[in-house]
Amino acid sequence: MKTIAAIVLLWACIMPVHAQPYPNKPIRLIVPYPAGGGTDIAARWIAQKLSEALNQSVVIDNRPGANGNIGTDMIAKAPADGYTIGMATPGPVTVGRSLYAKLPYDPEKDFTPIILANDSPIVLVVNPRVAAKSMQELVALAKAQPGKLTAALVSTGSVPHLLTEMMKGAAGVDIFDVPYKGGSPAATDVMGGQVDMLFSVLPLVLPFIQSGKLRAIAVASEQRSALIPDVPTMREAGYPPVVGSAWNGIVGPAGVPPDVVARLNGEIARVLEAPETRQHFAATGMEPGRGSPQRFAEFLHAETEKWAAVIKAANIQAE
Repeated sequence: MKTIAAIVLLWACIMPVHAQPYPNKPIRLIVPYPAGGGTDIAARWIAQKLSEALNQSVVIDNRPGANGNIGTDMIAKAPADGYTIGMATPGPVTVGRSLYAKLPYDPEKDFTPIILANDSPIVLVVNPRVAAKSMQELVALAKAQPGKLTAALVSTGSVPHLLTEMMKGAAGVDIFDVPYKGGSPAATDVMGGQVDMLFSVLPLVLPFIQSGKLRAIAVASEQRSALIPDVPTMREAGYPPVVGSAWNGIVGPAGVPPDVVARLNGEIARVLEAPETRQHFAATGMEPGRGSPQRFAEFLHAETEKWAAVIKAANIQAE
């Protein structure tokens, strides 16, 4: 009897521990890029507010390298218990499968989509000396001078690079590509007149658009940006296929329990819907995301298919 009583007492001590609801320990949020960039800024805001909502620490873990592939691989190989999640971005998750011959993870099978966190519009800008104030005028100019106009390409396989190729194909124009390893030097050279045009994330070039150092031609979003409401979308300009953005999402490794996914999705959605989040994101040119895990999964699949077609058509290869 004493043995039975001891077992019952032991279970009484153990059961409350196992019955504790998720989360009952700190959550790690992997950011596959250095501190200070757009993905990191979004992650830190979400982590802070999610910590408050869950009454549990959400710790940022920056793991940069290989264009985001190193940190993304760490997310894929983490335990699927909801205590390691991470930031997903276009390059490692929707572009890399078509761009690289081999990845250490399968972008479509090794992750659990949780939520689309935010969007950053991408805008086509030109040097003010370029004699075009609209897509129609820019395309006409390019067709009149095949190969003479130049476009800065920001990082091989980046969304701005792919949008450049998509635009060239949709408009049927020959524009000479000038590769760059980052958006800042590319924008500097477009302002200086060494290069004619550039697809760029809006936060990087917004001050120069406002100061007149760059002219915005069109945004590649589904809708106009509230930050530059007078600039039409590519769809409005007559090129509906030219759509893309710099987004961040939150994923876990494959196999995260559905109840944990639902909890994270619901809490993060509330963070993103808060007016203070909209205000904070707007200051850096970002727009809060939203939606169910299923909707995010569908978005990731559609993005993967879209960019695969562009990469194949333009014969883009990783450097």
